[in-house]
Amino acid sequence: MRKGYADPVDFDDNARLDTSRISDQRGRRGPGLALGGGGLGIVGVILALVLGVDPGTFTGGGTTAPQDGVESTSDVAQRCRTGADADQDEGCRIVAIENSLKTYWASAVRDFQPARTQLFTGGTSTGCGQASSAVGPFYCPPDQGIFLDLGFFEELRTTYGAKGGDFAQAYVLAHEYGHHIQNLTGQSERARQLREQTGPQGASTRLELQADCYAGTWAANAQREGFVTFDDTDVAEGLSAAAAVGDDRIQEKSAGRVDPESWTHGSAAQRQKWFTTGYKSGKPSACNTFSGTV
Repeated sequence: MRKGYADPVDFDDNARLDTSRISDQRGRRGPGLALGGGGLGIVGVILALVLGVDPGTFTGGGTTAPQDGVESTSDVAQRCRTGADADQDEGCRIVAIENSLKTYWASAVRDFQPARTQLFTGGTSTGCGQASSAVGPFYCPPDQGIFLDLGFFEELRTTYGAKGGDFAQAYVLAHEYGHHIQNLTGQSERARQLREQTGPQGASTRLELQADCYAGTWAANAQREGFVTFDDTDVAEGLSAAAAVGDDRIQEKSAGRVDPESWTHGSAAQRQKWFTTGYKSGKPSACNTFSGTV
């Protein structure tokens, strides 16, 4: 049992991990993202990444996607071989969660193609442009890739008050994988066609809440594989993480006031509601955030 985790998410010790879709670039400081240019700010950058708009038009471009066989300073292929490794190592835990996500969504989505995941430190170059850790975890549609600086989880706990823990990490990765599913199924394109892009009922918020719901759907089905085990306390960690990254919480923390019309991800209550909807139903069909009020 790891220090600091009374009841951590547990993986089958004998399960074999597949690292083929993980590129570990930690320790390589990539180019940073020029945030705030033209008044866009971090929220605008996240909105652009989520909706598939190329932020390279205002950050200087970038075309590097996660690639197979890239030499890394922290080689997950060598370190992450079994579920026992995932129980002890943070990078291996991301591998194990990705494996579970891939297994579930392959059974739930027709013509499924798995996403790739890149771990990085500081900044990286993507098909969506240059990105820094300040953006937080994100999905880039042109790469069909998830990009993640693991330092984000500590910031989530210390700055935004999330409980932390293994399942908070699982929630974040599952949320980003939800964006991949949206890209595959046409939901991202559906969002781009809506007139209102921001606000509590805007396209970006609906897209984000659907990704939260998809994360809950995965969680409801994950234990059936017999590969990962967690309990209600772990799920509460995920709900805490969802609330911590609600637009209202972030705005209150950073600016001291809340402006709902600028929301792109939804309030803490909305995010918890839709994760719970997915978790209780276990069905992606329950995640239609594009119908009615969210």
